[in-house]
Amino acid sequence: MEYELRRTWIVVEQIHAEHGGRVDEVITRIVGLAAIDNPYVAAYQDDLSALFHVGADLGKMLMSKMVPLSPSPVTSYGKAALVGTLGDVEHGHALLHPALGQMMRDPIGGGEALIPSSVKVAAAGAPLDIPMSHKDNPWSFDHFDSISVSVPDAPRPTELVMVCAIADGGRPNARSGSGRINTGD
Repeated sequence: MEYELRRTWIVVEQIHAEHGGRVDEVITRIVGLAAIDNPYVAAYQDDLSALFHVGADLGKMLMSKMVPLSPSPVTSYGKAALVGTLGDVEHGHALLHPALGQMMRDPIGGGEALIPSSVKVAAAGAPLDIPMSHKDNPWSFDHFDSISVSVPDAPRPTELVMVCAIADGGRPNARSGSGRINTGD
């Protein structure tokens, strides 16, 4: 499927301290965003599979820009989408599932765990929380996290914004447990 790429953004966040506590190692979180036209705003469509391939193409492009910016091996990931107000939440899910995951895993050396995701329909400038977790260990509580982004002029009503997020660490100064706890239930 042909699509029009309007804009991309790469955001790099480095965390040196949190709530007054210095981190042992600086944590780098990188978010890549791409705004494209939504080909399905005109009418309802049962078959959204063309967006699977668009998501894979965008993911490959974003990850090629993001991974070199990480100073250490990537340990966490997440994905999300914003759908402009004339679109359907399923349009965002079609970008994220099922082809994007492999495009995110390949450049970081794999990933055994599911990539957490979120999608919402929203106006331009809406905040989006991208859930993140450890790429291999779904029970690494220290890696349950999120990063928030917003773009002042996206998504426009007829656009989709796809987001990939990676990090080289979990939450800064995590102290909420290291794994699954047996509660005796």
